Amino acid sequence: MPTSFAFTLDPLSTILPRLRRALRDAGEVAFTVPDPDAGVGLYAGEVTPHGVHRPWAVWVEVADALSAHLLTPERMEPGRVRVRLRAFGPTPEPDAAGYGAQGDWARVDKLEDPTFLLTFVEALRRVNPPAGGRVLALGVNRAREFDALALAFPERTFDLHGVDVDASALGTARLRFPQATFHQSDVTTLPWPELGRFDLVITLSLLQSPGIRQDVLLAALRRHHLTPTGGLILGYPNARYRDGTLSPGARVRNFARPDSSLLMADVTDARRGLHKHGFKVFVTGRHEILVTAIPAGLPTPRGLEL
Repeated sequence: MPTSFAFTLDPLSTILPRLRRALRDAGEVAFTVPDPDAGVGLYAGEVTPHGVHRPWAVWVEVADALSAHLLTPERMEPGRVRVRLRAFGPTPEPDAAGYGAQGDWARVDKLEDPTFLLTFVEALRRVNPPAGGRVLALGVNRAREFDALALAFPERTFDLHGVDVDASALGTARLRFPQATFHQSDVTTLPWPELGRFDLVITLSLLQSPGIRQDVLLAALRRHHLTPTGGLILGYPNARYRDGTLSPGARVRNFARPDSSLLMADVTDARRGLHKHGFKVFVTGRHEILVTAIPAGLPTPRGLEL
């Protein structure tokens, strides 16, 4: 049986250490708190007849901060709910298994992150590649980026191209998109004259990879692989997966909490460089920060939302 607590007027500064100790000792903890539904519209910390109000979003963040899953709550007596947390298992992060078809990254579907889905569709519609236009995805893996194109532009088809170093990942991508052209190669060898120019280039979670110099790769894309009206969507991870759960915040090795220093530096450098070379630049997103660049002379399309 998990350790159980009842919290009524306790401050969060008291609750967090108690839950952390219980998770460390037993791996699971249960506790009762005022029902967040009864305090909709109140600020966290305001007092209700049942105790201190905290919305469900607070308990989601508590679970993430304590490296635990938030399990399905239960209603108890009027105005109270029972919440359970279960500590993350010792599963490795996806990077440990590699990027091939059998690795954990192949199981990740970014389009199941609602904020990413909405933000990515908006970015695609900002670039607004024409029907029949050429689209290039770098570090394409299973090519889930191409699924989003159909959501953003249900009436359009495109000439799709993908690049990745892993043969097994490309094998899966080819099965999913037999009409597309995939190239097994290292993006650090760009530009390739035979590849041609594109109306849209997408790089998600790639530019901070070891061995890649962002300035060199972006210069190659800008000079050799974009059409005069073409645009870019650059994705920078601002989260990691732990035990299958998306945990917000850019992580630096050996840091207990997120540190956004490198992320902010890379995003700022990309934005500044693209703006300098005549692009209008937008920075959006949450778990994946998207830098979207379109030629400055083009209008921003309306109706960006999914």
